[in-house]
Amino acid sequence: MNPDDQPPFPARAFQRFDEAPDAEFYRHPRYVTHIDDRAIAAVTQLYREYFPAGGTLLDLMSSWVSHLPPEVSYARVVGLGMNEAELRANPRLHAYVVQDLNQQPALPFADASFDGAAICVSVDYLTQPVAVMRELARVLRPEAPLVITFSNRCFPSKAIAAWHALDDQGHLQLVAQYLQAAGGWHRIEQLDRSPGPRSVTDPLFAVIGRAVGPVGVAAPGS
Repeated sequence: MNPDDQPPFPARAFQRFDEAPDAEFYRHPRYVTHIDDRAIAAVTQLYREYFPAGGTLLDLMSSWVSHLPPEVSYARVVGLGMNEAELRANPRLHAYVVQDLNQQPALPFADASFDGAAICVSVDYLTQPVAVMRELARVLRPEAPLVITFSNRCFPSKAIAAWHALDDQGHLQLVAQYLQAAGGWHRIEQLDRSPGPRSVTDPLFAVIGRAVGPVGVAAPGS
């Protein structure tokens, strides 16, 4: 890891209980959802609000389901994840890439390729989040949204130390700091979209940023 990619965070913030290769952990497909139906519905509603119909989307850290609104059509949805069987089973993906972002945070896409991007209940596993957010700012078109959603559930052995040390509000602030440290983002929002009390349903939180866009790419309407 390049320490310059993680300001202003201490390196130990990204340590994990299980530092074995992630490819081993994700070798076998898991055809399960990691939040309950009401929290999933909250994710889908955010996508309905932020992602343009007919757009080209990137589902980062994707799996066998993308939670996109079923009534909305998109020109192209590209998934990037760790397990090929899960990605192949995802009916919303037009294409997919198998890649370990903790080993290789550079994204294999051209500048300004997408109208929106999502990271759903996976941001807590990134060990180079600033580098990944910088890459996302590069591949999104100007003003395109990045919707990062998370709950209070995770694989504990693979979540970074900073995630374990913080509460829900701390998680929101941490993810927002990733975007701020990466640069290339503005209009950053921190949202609590929990669909009900924790005794009834999983909580759901989101950090949303808008890409400034690569140098030389004009913003819409300019």
